[in-house]
Amino acid sequence: MKTAVVTDSNSGITQSVAKEMGINVIPMPFYIDEKLFLEDISLTQEQFYERLKSDADIKTSMPAPGDTTDLWDKVLKDYDELVYIPMSSGLSSSCNTARMLAEDYDGKVEVVDNQRISVTQRQSVLEAIELAKEGKSAKEIRQILETHKMESSIYIALETLKYLKKGGRITPAAAAIGTILGLKPVLQIQGEKLDAYQKCRGKKQSCKVMLDAVKKDMDTRFKEEANKRRVHINASYSGNPDEAAEWKEQIEAEFPGYDIHMDPLSLSIACHIGYGALAITCTAFLPEDIISDKIQNALN
Repeated sequence: MKTAVVTDSNSGITQSVAKEMGINVIPMPFYIDEKLFLEDISLTQEQFYERLKSDADIKTSMPAPGDTTDLWDKVLKDYDELVYIPMSSGLSSSCNTARMLAEDYDGKVEVVDNQRISVTQRQSVLEAIELAKEGKSAKEIRQILETHKMESSIYIALETLKYLKKGGRITPAAAAIGTILGLKPVLQIQGEKLDAYQKCRGKKQSCKVMLDAVKKDMDTRFKEEANKRRVHINASYSGNPDEAAEWKEQIEAEFPGYDIHMDPLSLSIACHIGYGALAITCTAFLPEDIISDKIQNALN
């Protein structure tokens, strides 16, 4: 069986990189002042943050069902089946919509409810590609990724409380007090939701809190994998590449020997947290009885 891999742009995989990887990426749609834009096609990262800073009315959306099935149909002309890895169902309804659409494909389309986004979603895509090369079916790949979907953490330090207030996640009074006190909260994604992790005074403290959180995960949740260095550590940011480069250096100093991959955060997340965020992720490797040395070497 020839199995294709499809994802969405929340993975951080651009259209050009997708071509190099031999996969397809569905662009996420955004409405800016009521006009439709598609991520990485008619909307660049730079354009998005320019409009965000100017207080444009930005709304997230999900791919149109027809656009999704049109891409699937195109891919299935060259492949027997495909595995589709969208953003977490806890952060968008696009995953559940895709699952309903897949019911009309007689098992040729398997939709992964992966509970991941950004570089953690990208990691699942990389694993799916290598599993497909080894001859795993779309159904087998979906089952493997869903079984181990919770073996990942994301920690995000915010620059501003403005967008949490705008989205109704905190009250205007709490945002005002937090701004006066210089609070830079750290959020986390472990599974379905974007939740509060810890309040910090200043970006420096929030970065330390994130590094400590990953160390704690590696000492507890991922202890066995960490002892074997079978953990991926990656990073993200929202519109602040210079600061992000310094952040990556900090991570490399704290976790020497790890190959740190960094991508811009998904714009779907950036809509809710704003400009200037920094993030770190840790994701356990797939178990050794599932993933061969050949696959692991390719992933590294």
